[in-house]
Amino acid sequence: MSPEVQSSSQERMRTGRGFIAALDQSGGSTPKALKLYGIDESSYSSETEMFTLVHQMRTRIMTSPVFTGERILAVILFNATMQAKVDGLGTAEYLLTKKGIPSFLKVDNGLEIESQGVQLMKPIPELDSRLDDALLHKVIGTKMRSVIKLADIDGIKACVDQQFELAMRILAKGLIPIIEPEVDIKSPQKQEAEDILHRYLLEKLNALSEDQKVILKLTLPTQTNLYTEMVAHPQVLRVAALSGGYSREEATALLAENDGLIASFSRALTEGLSAKQSDDEFNATLNESIESIFNASH
Repeated sequence: MSPEVQSSSQERMRTGRGFIAALDQSGGSTPKALKLYGIDESSYSSETEMFTLVHQMRTRIMTSPVFTGERILAVILFNATMQAKVDGLGTAEYLLTKKGIPSFLKVDNGLEIESQGVQLMKPIPELDSRLDDALLHKVIGTKMRSVIKLADIDGIKACVDQQFELAMRILAKGLIPIIEPEVDIKSPQKQEAEDILHRYLLEKLNALSEDQKVILKLTLPTQTNLYTEMVAHPQVLRVAALSGGYSREEATALLAENDGLIASFSRALTEGLSAKQSDDEFNATLNESIESIFNASH
């Protein structure tokens, strides 16, 4: 990525009005996403057919006239989606040239089994080639997710360490990393875990150099405005909130209470959409979803 493109991408993510649309469901979460969309598992018999169907769903969302860069800052894509085409163009290229929306690529390979109250990311041996491919598709950054389930100090530290180790490699390629250490909303120690996460994130952010900028994607906190310091931090372009299993109504209400946070919703964005809807019904439902999430994003 050229310095000029990198600078304009950072400026859009730092100051732009809107939210990040997460369209990056992977193999584990795709069946549920399709089921909510009205497509049962009996409708496909292989992973290839499953991803074809979910790409059709994503294409319908991305090509909708209500899905524009005026309310959507960026889109997070799964690798198979980036490699696929929309209206004859690569997905990321379509979004950028036709909608004015830049893309981020999900680069993790899923989660390890739980240990010390967290699920770290599986190894990503192909990270460098994946990043090079993302640059070829004019993607501006990446996203990687790990999960925190308990307030285990060692586990949370390991989670944050892993996120930032990979973020340094991503930054070295000229891409913007979205760091996503999700705290499970069902955790019996959610607030305690968030307090520990807050401390370790600040330590890592304070150690970044002036030219190293990241985006944080975090669970809507139990303590309102917990992440105010992150929002104002010079090395943080934006703090985005994930919906984490909350309904859109719950997620937008919590988001609106937290100053400076924007949404990066997945399931909450697509809530109410159905394969059986007419185009007019589909677009009206999507427009209502986008507008409510846009209005709650600061």
